[in-house]
Amino acid sequence: MGKLVYSMITSLDGYVSDRDGDFSWGRPEEELHRFVNEHGRSIGTYLYGRRMYDTMSYWETAHTMPGQEPFILEWARIWQASDKIVYSTTPREVTGERTRIERTFDPEAVRRLKDETDLDIAVAGPHLAAQAIRAGLVDEYHRFVGPAIVGGGNAFFPNDVRVDLTLLDERRFGNGVVYLRYGVKDVA
Repeated sequence: MGKLVYSMITSLDGYVSDRDGDFSWGRPEEELHRFVNEHGRSIGTYLYGRRMYDTMSYWETAHTMPGQEPFILEWARIWQASDKIVYSTTPREVTGERTRIERTFDPEAVRRLKDETDLDIAVAGPHLAAQAIRAGLVDEYHRFVGPAIVGGGNAFFPNDVRVDLTLLDERRFGNGVVYLRYGVKDVA
């Protein structure tokens, strides 16, 4: 059975992008990128909203751009080898390999996917993740806290949910990013 993991780079004040949609302050350097690559190997499927998929679709062709660093090419291969489910009501097709569109987020379908897979599933993007969090589907939260305060934008967590967590891992990176991995506390 796979876990559903919500993982993103955030500002210190908890945003994945600022009010203008900018997240350049969170661009990972090599050390962090290699760490993310290692974690990405356990992911078999990514769940994206349309906007997050549009951002991530860069990795579909990143390997064709000249001068890419080896760790960038490694991430492109890892990402390309995974399945992607894009949740979008916008009537359009996706062009990426191993990618399909679902018109609505169905918590029961995600539960079945978790039950049927040995690899983990990652949800990315705060709006889609909020639906998964509200449905009680997220098993782990992986937050890469960057050394920036942006004062508003797209928040990592929804405001209307409480989840009790247990710290599972932490790590500091040379560029000031702190990795925090939390699991959902079993409240029995």
